[in-house]
Amino acid sequence: MRPQRLLSLLPAFLLLTGCIADPSPEPNLTANSSAAATGSPGAPSTSAPLETTQSSNKAPVYWIGRSNSNVFLYREFRDVPEQENPVTRALRAMMSEKPLDPDFFTPWQDPEKLASSISGKNVITVDVSEDAFNSNVDADMAGRAIQQLVFTATAAAASSGLIDSGQQIQVRILVDSHTDYVAFDHVQLGDPMSRAAGMVAPVWIIDPQEGTDLAGGSVKITGRSTVPGGKLRWQILRAEANGNKTPYLTGETTAAAEAAQSGVFTLALSLSSGNYELRVSQVDAAGTSQELNVDTRNFNVR
Repeated sequence: MRPQRLLSLLPAFLLLTGCIADPSPEPNLTANSSAAATGSPGAPSTSAPLETTQSSNKAPVYWIGRSNSNVFLYREFRDVPEQENPVTRALRAMMSEKPLDPDFFTPWQDPEKLASSISGKNVITVDVSEDAFNSNVDADMAGRAIQQLVFTATAAAASSGLIDSGQQIQVRILVDSHTDYVAFDHVQLGDPMSRAAGMVAPVWIIDPQEGTDLAGGSVKITGRSTVPGGKLRWQILRAEANGNKTPYLTGETTAAAEAAQSGVFTLALSLSSGNYELRVSQVDAAGTSQELNVDTRNFNVR
């Protein structure tokens, strides 16, 4: 664990302690936006493990993305300036930058003011100016945007070593230092919120990230499924000179069932130089060829 750091962008210096992800409901596109944003009781949850401490200075940032007819949260690691504390700079990237993957998006706007702190009660407080909410979204998307912030704030605190995975953590959002703001005209803020586990993507390619250049030979691919021990179908498409993509490799794999690696899958593929698209989806238990919860990633081998 790295030495704890004081987050000083709010009026008081607050004690930093640990946290753990909160098991909460699966997303429902017609669900009440406030319930979706706060993670109130509902349908069974899926896996949303909290990030672990890493040596990299990259910031974990969550984005919103579509898969089939559903909408989920996906994560990228981004290079960010180090002038601010880890939580603030991850949130600033979420609100002011564009995702690397063109399949992802964010409704947040670049705010004039943004600050964060962590209390001894395991609550991350985020104080943001009202201009961050200057997007016209419906109630369902508003709830997902709030969860996008909750996931990013908790991920940044955990991966930077400011908190550990031993206790629950929540996020309280203030707007211009005030509570009770209605975010995007749909979600009532003020109360602490936890991760809604069902918001995270059922299939999620972790590495390589979109547009990454990799060395030729053995290429390692990692990802996560929300179904530990579940079967996954993968396919590699290769870009031709005319711009078309043709099937190159295909196969199936199984997500890990062990608690320490729950849902993780790994592929080691031999690829020559070229531009590729990776597609990973869950296998339909009914035996159909339909791609369930597909995630895609484009990368280059040099």
